[in-house]
Amino acid sequence: MDTQLKYRKIIKSVLQSHADDRKILPDGYQSQVLFDDDRGQYLVLDIGWSRDQYLHATPIHISITNDKVWIQYDDTEEGIANDLLEAGIPKEDIVLGFRHPKIRQHTGFAVA
Repeated sequence: MDTQLKYRKIIKSVLQSHADDRKILPDGYQSQVLFDDDRGQYLVLDIGWSRDQYLHATPIHISITNDKVWIQYDDTEEGIANDLLEAGIPKEDIVLGFRHPKIRQHTGFAVA
């Protein structure tokens, strides 16, 4: 199986699981997953109203660029990288994009 296709399937599964498990959201809010295979963009979106409070947040944003999985944003406690590793994406193909480029070399993950 093509590496990008494999990574897409893993990312979609992991993000769907996170969206399904986001029980921390108050009533009125919901988590949605957004997949754009053509542009390699994958997000979990929290959205909705609770009383007078509106929420529109992206707790997880992942991109696929040059056969690398870039974690652009991660607002999970456990770290989405751990879930991607457990699902079969190797460390050398995961970039912590939200970390400064000078720090990435010390993370144990890909630099770029």
